[in-house]
Amino acid sequence: MHSEGQRIGGRSMESMTGQLLVATPSLKDPNFDRTVVLLVAHESGGALGVVLNRPTEVPVAEVLGPWGAMAREPGVLFEGGPVQPESAICVARMRPGARRARGFHPVSGLVGTVDLSTDPESLRDSVVGIRVFAGYSGWSPGQLEEEIEAGSWFVLDALPGDAFMERPDDLWPMVLRRQGGMMAAVAHFPSDVTLN
Repeated sequence: MHSEGQRIGGRSMESMTGQLLVATPSLKDPNFDRTVVLLVAHESGGALGVVLNRPTEVPVAEVLGPWGAMAREPGVLFEGGPVQPESAICVARMRPGARRARGFHPVSGLVGTVDLSTDPESLRDSVVGIRVFAGYSGWSPGQLEEEIEAGSWFVLDALPGDAFMERPDDLWPMVLRRQGGMMAAVAHFPSDVTLN
């Protein structure tokens, strides 16, 4: 007997947890213009993700002390999205072959979220690096599926290093270019077509 997947938004659909939402040029919401979002949860109750390419200038160490030493370059907080900007979500990448650390919740492969109430020292040997996001992006049941159907998002496979790029501003065009074909052409789409 094969699984139909879970019911999301009133119909059967596979979970997109661990995939990237890449904003299409037609998405005009300034919160998401040219963003790349990692979906850390997608279930019947909705979806939750973090924007991977909106770094702030606030060092992680300034806000979360010892966690700063584990933050990948640039070691700053990222704007995860417009929902609850005072909250923090930590995404971590485990070392290949490392024992799964307490407080680590897998999202896709070696990438997952980490409970920030965990002692960072207990993770030092098993985690390659972290990224901390202030706030998150959230969708109510069925909302994300409607936005995808309306052409606001491309749903693409994530690579383990996507959430940890040293130059996050390059992520949107890079993810599109690696798709090849017409998708790669979108990477060169001007941010303001009136300037074209």
